[in-house]
Amino acid sequence: MINKFIFATGIENSYPTIVLPDGTSMRVDEMKKARHYEMWKEDFDLVKELGIEFLRYGPPYYVTHVAPGEYDWSFADITFARLKELNIIPIVDLCHFGVPDWIGNFQNFDWPQYYAEYAQAFAKRFPYLQFYTPVNEINVAATFSAQFGWWNERLKSDKSFVTALKNLCKANLLAMHSILNVQPKAIFIQSEATEYYHTEGPDECCLERAEFLNEKRFVSFDLTYGRHVSAEVYNYLLDNGMTRQEYKWFMESAKKIKKHCIMGNDYYETNEHMVYPDGSTRDAGEIFGYYSLTHQYFIRYHLPVMHTETNIAEPSAVMWLRKEWVNVHRLKQDGVPLVGFTWYSLIDQVDWDTCLRQKNNNINELGLYNMERKIRPVGEAYKSLINKWKEVLTSECYGLHIYNF
Repeated sequence: MINKFIFATGIENSYPTIVLPDGTSMRVDEMKKARHYEMWKEDFDLVKELGIEFLRYGPPYYVTHVAPGEYDWSFADITFARLKELNIIPIVDLCHFGVPDWIGNFQNFDWPQYYAEYAQAFAKRFPYLQFYTPVNEINVAATFSAQFGWWNERLKSDKSFVTALKNLCKANLLAMHSILNVQPKAIFIQSEATEYYHTEGPDECCLERAEFLNEKRFVSFDLTYGRHVSAEVYNYLLDNGMTRQEYKWFMESAKKIKKHCIMGNDYYETNEHMVYPDGSTRDAGEIFGYYSLTHQYFIRYHLPVMHTETNIAEPSAVMWLRKEWVNVHRLKQDGVPLVGFTWYSLIDQVDWDTCLRQKNNNINELGLYNMERKIRPVGEAYKSLINKWKEVLTSECYGLHIYNF
């Protein structure tokens, strides 16, 4: 058993579809943009160079799941074999903001079952793997795809949002159960945005809107962990397509997997929002911060916690890393079972300044290394932080046992 704090990074592997101004559809593959398909060996060596033992990583789902019951494991086979050789422990990122073309999008009610079959097939092929993020940032995926109209189905309604949310949460739970059938020691780290909505003024409509959004932000975790939602959110779900039977299924199915779960909280400077009297919202910047928001989530779910994503562009990255780490350490000192920290991602990203909605090929200086695989100051700072703390902290997973390969 490994009894250590989880220091991690990740290979950014988003792959939603967008529509360009000329009306053509395009798949945004961040691993392709960062040249990971060409440089995966070098990238894994960089992980070792930093002294990092855990890597959020997954094969590109949209090309791996080629048809119902059919899979192309060629890239997964060579990459996961190399990770095993290097003794880098993957946190397997199975679905990251997109689905294969033959599925269509998150409105497809057949997708959760197909996805559960895919998850089980993956677990059978790599039975030694223990850590999984079955579906990344469910609330973000549903919001950007079905409420903001940015990705995939590009819809803008509460009904389409609830449909996407249902399918994403159902796929997530079914996948967990399928993986446990193969790997009973599996641990699921559910990466989700940690958010809060502040009110800009004392107007009643503004206060009510902020209160609702602050309940709605929890729904993906509520359905995943089997916690009952508020009455207002329950009515919202029923009004927009969820049935009582579906809601009951989520509550019952979640109970069986909760003991295998670590709650992953992501935090960026865009995670806090200001609500205005007309109902609109805008990014508010860091007001409460990671400590305060994660404490809210911990009080709600009482699960072990991991800081699963953060970054900021140069030249603010080193200071942001230090600030996030201080928040993490203070939470741990104050009794929150916080078991890990992640700077996301290893390599710079592309076009996240427009949330992947535009094809500008803008390099976002968010990585521990740049596109030339040269270490950034934040990479040096993270390497130093890990070296100082790795022998001091334990994981304290509270009943969750982490095993070697």
